[in-house]
Amino acid sequence: MKLQITVPESLSEITLEQYQKFDKVNTTDNHNSNFLFHKTVEIFCNIDLKDIAKIRVSTVKDILSNIDGVFAEKPKLKTTFKLDDVEFGFIPDLDDMTLGEFIDLDETITDWKTMHQAMAILYRPVTFKKGDKYLIEEYDGIKNAEAMKRMPLDIAMGAMVFFWKLNNELLEIILNYLEKEMDQNLTTQQKETLEGNGVGISLFMSLVEEMLPNSMLSQP
Repeated sequence: MKLQITVPESLSEITLEQYQKFDKVNTTDNHNSNFLFHKTVEIFCNIDLKDIAKIRVSTVKDILSNIDGVFAEKPKLKTTFKLDDVEFGFIPDLDDMTLGEFIDLDETITDWKTMHQAMAILYRPVTFKKGDKYLIEEYDGIKNAEAMKRMPLDIAMGAMVFFWKLNNELLEIILNYLEKEMDQNLTTQQKETLEGNGVGISLFMSLVEEMLPNSMLSQP
């Protein structure tokens, strides 16, 4: 029986859970190893590991090349999407985030192992929609986290790029403010607070840069 191989043609055809599995094996020790190549095909093409040995070397090379091309995409923020017939919406106004949402997001968005939890905070079921405007459920923990493992990867990465750019802009504002005001009327405590905020944002940005392909962060 001929082996059927389905290779994803876009990030939208890859789930967040698949990428989490890939990230788990994509370690420094496994980099450019045959094991990683086999796992890449297994994970993204949904093929049993034992069956990969039956595939021609040239075909495997083509598959890996195609998958590599998929990750050259530059996903943008998508405010709504459907999963299991439920429409989910991105938090309409980030300024309205509660402290609980912010703390939980801060603890989960910088690690692929917990990214489905972060997405369950950012995207929640839509309760009302009119045109481009919508409302989402109030925050009630990460009850939809398991479902978010099946969300399209382009949506998850688009949200991450959005936050990276947002924090990049915020850091620039803070640094410009520090440059202008540091030697004027700020108290020592205010200076330390501003500097601390800048360090925190820089750390977040560095973590996200490590997690995402460079091509995604180079978009205008």
